[in-house]
Amino acid sequence: MKFRVLGPVSAWGSGGRIPVGGPRQQCVLGTLLVELGKEVTAERLTELLWGEDPPRTSRSIIHVQISHLRRAFPSLIQTSAGGYVAVADPDDVDLHRFRRLVGAAHASADLAAAYSLWDEALSVWEGRPFSGIGSDRLWYALCLPLIEEHWNALTSWAESAFELGRYGTIAERLTSTVYEEPLRERLSFLLIAALYRNGDRAAAMSAYHSLRERLADELGVDPGPEIVALYQEMLSEPDRQEAPQPPVQRPRAALGTGEPVRNDLPRDIPDFAGREADLAWLLDVAADDSDQAVVRVVTGPGGAGKTTLAVHAAHRLAARYPDGVLFIDLYGFAVEREPLSAAAALGRLLRAIGVEPDAVPDSTDERAALWRALLAGRRTLIVLDNAVGFNQVDPLLAATPGSLTLITTRHDLPGLNGVGHLSLGMLDESAAVALFTAVIGADRVAGEEDAALAVARLCGGLPLALRIVAGRMATRPRWTFAHAARRLSEEHLRMRELEADGRSVRAIFELSFQTLTGPQREVFLTLGMMIGSSIDLYGAAALLDMRPDDADDAVQELVSVCLIEEKGVDLYRFHDLLGVYARERALAELPAGTVADARRRLSGHYLATAQRASDWLGWRRHEDAADRTPDSRYDDDPVPNRDRAISWFDTHQQNLASVVDHFAEHDDSERAWRMADSLWRYYAFNGQTDLWYATHEKALAASRAQSNDIGRAVTLVGLGIANCLSGRFALAVRNLQEARRVFVGVGDREGEIRVLANLGMVYEREGRFRDALDVLGEVVEHSVATGDRLLETQHRANLAMLFQVQGDTAQTVTNCEIVLDTGGDERYAEHWALASRTLGEIKGAQGEAAESLRHLEYALVLFDRLGNQTGEIYTRNSIAVTLRESGDLDAAIEAHRYALELGEKTAQHSADAQIRNALAATYERAGRVSDARSSYEHALRLAHERGERYAEAAARFGLALLPDTGAADAAALLTRAAETFAALGVPEADRARAELDRRTVSS
Repeated sequence: MKFRVLGPVSAWGSGGRIPVGGPRQQCVLGTLLVELGKEVTAERLTELLWGEDPPRTSRSIIHVQISHLRRAFPSLIQTSAGGYVAVADPDDVDLHRFRRLVGAAHASADLAAAYSLWDEALSVWEGRPFSGIGSDRLWYALCLPLIEEHWNALTSWAESAFELGRYGTIAERLTSTVYEEPLRERLSFLLIAALYRNGDRAAAMSAYHSLRERLADELGVDPGPEIVALYQEMLSEPDRQEAPQPPVQRPRAALGTGEPVRNDLPRDIPDFAGREADLAWLLDVAADDSDQAVVRVVTGPGGAGKTTLAVHAAHRLAARYPDGVLFIDLYGFAVEREPLSAAAALGRLLRAIGVEPDAVPDSTDERAALWRALLAGRRTLIVLDNAVGFNQVDPLLAATPGSLTLITTRHDLPGLNGVGHLSLGMLDESAAVALFTAVIGADRVAGEEDAALAVARLCGGLPLALRIVAGRMATRPRWTFAHAARRLSEEHLRMRELEADGRSVRAIFELSFQTLTGPQREVFLTLGMMIGSSIDLYGAAALLDMRPDDADDAVQELVSVCLIEEKGVDLYRFHDLLGVYARERALAELPAGTVADARRRLSGHYLATAQRASDWLGWRRHEDAADRTPDSRYDDDPVPNRDRAISWFDTHQQNLASVVDHFAEHDDSERAWRMADSLWRYYAFNGQTDLWYATHEKALAASRAQSNDIGRAVTLVGLGIANCLSGRFALAVRNLQEARRVFVGVGDREGEIRVLANLGMVYEREGRFRDALDVLGEVVEHSVATGDRLLETQHRANLAMLFQVQGDTAQTVTNCEIVLDTGGDERYAEHWALASRTLGEIKGAQGEAAESLRHLEYALVLFDRLGNQTGEIYTRNSIAVTLRESGDLDAAIEAHRYALELGEKTAQHSADAQIRNALAATYERAGRVSDARSSYEHALRLAHERGERYAEAAARFGLALLPDTGAADAAALLTRAAETFAALGVPEADRARAELDRRTVSS
């Protein structure tokens, strides 16, 4: 078997070419071949196929691709602990044959032999690697590095050919190549030199001029010195001259009028930490060979460490600027002091470089001109600290190549062109701990790492706050981080704790606040009243009582002065401490009615939007006219489709929980339960059980306190579903039965039907299949009688699963087909997904693997589109079972494991016992008896803890059948399994009894 990746990904066997599938399959095969003998993870394959936005079905798609490749190439791909490994003779893969030849050529001491090896290596290439596969990530991650290997080999071949005097061969091979790739200057040099040495001076000159024109057109540069020297040599023929030597740099004179070279930098801190990446960026952009004046602007809120970073970087860079290192505070943010004007700043700078005071011109323009003239031809570094605006700094900028200006500011300076901007955010937890370590020592930090992290979080990563705490602890050796965390934990006292020796977080924020105009201050204070930790443009518009476009302008003014962060497009948040400051100041300055009105508008916006967003995830049974009342005066809808609705929930999930708290705290139980009811489906899909419980318990308490019967019943239903998915079945039943009593008491038949539908789900998980059939049958009868097709479809899909468990294949298929025949209304998508999954499982059990995978892949696509991770987990396990039954055991094990990983990642464990039983069966099929036993035992423990009787019996049955289970233990396991299966009324009871009878007879 031979494989190619240096060109189209392809394979050949003794019978000729072997198909390798479409682009995705080619990508998977090619990647494994490039990494021959090395593990390639599923994550790596996902990244190469889809980049940063893979579908949720990516793992399943890769499993299928691997399965197809294994059928085509049975001995090629092995499953490793973390992914897949291709195993083959390296000489059967063109890339590795190429690399072997390249290595031999490098190692050869014989020039002629090396030339032959280079030539043979290049002959292996058939074209661009992975030709025909349109993946940008693949191109940059794999193809470009391989192409570089080709260029390096071609260059080495040309150099060896040149040494051997094979000028004609070089000209023949490189002429078209160099024309297509003019930026490969070494190859251009070798071509021009070969033409020249071969006696074709005219062709060599033509190649040079063609190269020069291409470089000028594409890059605006001239050829390199090696090629220019060769050109000069050709021009001087027949009297060849040596290549010109580089010019000698003239000595630098001192600045101004003879003053010694200045270095005005403030003291550098010895314990700089936490900004290593930002520091590296500043050091890198100030390279010695810069051919232009470099300007870098460091922005960030007060206390972010802008000056500290700039000064530290300037100290590191000072040696590169022998003509002077100047520092000036422009006082853009100072207590009771106006910012320096440009003229005043220029006066100080000119005097600093030696200009006599009476020689300083009067006007700003003349001072700026003199400043630039004196800096001409010099290498200087200037730090302009605390700049307030463009007009202040623009006249101060050096214009001479080789100079560097560092500007620190709390404001954007969009008027500056051609400058680099570095926006300082907060320090992450690891950087904050590094700062603590640098200031007070590793021992104290290591002994309290968790408490140190808690302090870092309470400081919000603000460097000034961190340094105040660290400095205080350095002078108080008995203080612990736990003690510091306790002192900071009270929000209303936090600002007081963050003051020391004239440094104050509050004072820093106050300086920024004082620079705002009156309208800007009002916007800042009103935003301080936001509910939750962030706000988007629509929420800001509601809070500020503005149209979105006006709110956008208002908030952007605060963004530009670093008083609010733009986390994403139209999404904003205060830094934690700045948010505390804004709330404190707003509550002190804004009238109580103004605060209440702003929060009423925002909470109403969240409720109305959450209800609209929830409608995209599934029909809410207790929707009424009040839900449809618009709560804003904007035409734009922030959730116009399902994807935007899910994205909106993703962004605001914590804020929305805070809104439920807000309603409950203000005795508004009606809106509290409606908000909670709008959230549970999203929380269910995404495994947010903590938020689910928190919002519902808060809403339930409010409804009980205000005797809101409908609110109490609806919230109990939501809690019942949450408890069911968390395995608390008895509690779920109690929740739902209480809800049913309330609905019956108020005459709400629709509410009672909703309870019965959810009771059916709980009974199914408990293994009470007859009870589940009874209540779901009543729900379907009601839906048919009332013409509620959506409700009927939903619960026919659930009935199909129950019939499947009981072995009634005909009823299972009939109900699935009814569901799938409901037309194109997207409201049915979740039910189609469930029916497709059930059909796929039926087809897999009947041995129709291809048809099974077709149904299961369709279900997976639907669950992905719906954002239903619970459905995805079950479906991936079903795919694993089908792969097992088709004989692809490695892929099946991988799919089982991924289903478990997804459950762990999303905190959704309702399928764990079922998946572990299925995984155990696959292990047993693969001959891994020890792994099978471990998985069955794990499933048994989980099922017993959660009261999942069917899964518990299935685990006992599986353990009994393992070959290393003793006869007595097997009999006991089979007896209990048969009893449970019989009590549940499922066909496995007959199998368990038959196996028990067979063993009894044989013994």
